[in-house]
Amino acid sequence: MCPVCRKPAAQCICKQARPAPPSDGIVRISRETKGRGGKAVTVVRGLALEAAELDKLAKQLKAACGSGGTVKDGVVEVQGDHCEKVIALLQAQGRTVKRAGG
Repeated sequence: MCPVCRKPAAQCICKQARPAPPSDGIVRISRETKGRGGKAVTVVRGLALEAAELDKLAKQLKAACGSGGTVKDGVVEVQGDHCEKVIALLQAQGRTVKRAGG
């Protein structure tokens, strides 16, 4: 039995490719501290990528910033305030990037 979809292993639908979430083509970068004990986190939203591609991009961003992070619900979180580095890296890849928030 699959622990996620609760179906037999042969009929598991969890491993199948999920479609990328809809996006307007603009990647939004913001810095958040709410709910994190005052620690800053750089948040990247609006990437219309599938899960494997999103994990690969998150790994590149974390390596470029020299810090940890995660991918949650299609949003990349990089520990620390690295907005400028992330913006520069994504623009170098040819993406349309906007700074969101304060």
